[in-house]
Amino acid sequence: MVTSQVGPPSMGRQASVYDQVGGMPFFEQLVERFYVHVVDDPPLLAHYPEPDDLGPARRRLHLFLAQYFGGPTTYSDERGPPRLRQRHFPFVVDSDARDRWLRAMRAALDDVAPPPQAEAAMWEYFCMAAPAMQNTDES
Repeated sequence: MVTSQVGPPSMGRQASVYDQVGGMPFFEQLVERFYVHVVDDPPLLAHYPEPDDLGPARRRLHLFLAQYFGGPTTYSDERGPPRLRQRHFPFVVDSDARDRWLRAMRAALDDVAPPPQAEAAMWEYFCMAAPAMQNTDES
């Protein structure tokens, strides 16, 4: 989780990514844009167990990302520890799905244009996390 020191930024602590991007509305917008790109990619959309109702997936993702990047702990309060690999294990996540997910997230980041430092931190995380979710080598 990306966290920051206790105290306001004026006291010398570096603001969390959550603070840098303006809080929850940014993560809601990022995830909304991400799912626009998911819907535009039928092979990626096919990986979602309820492709006709992405609302719950949207909510889980924006709460997770907000928490990970220094926001409220709503995700863990509601769902327990993230355990991302375990939660994704029931789904086939191959290299194609990984790459499609990354392309959709890259496009979403480009759409919402966070400040450069926040964008770099988020993209670094996504590039680390996406391969960690891959659980098969074959499509």
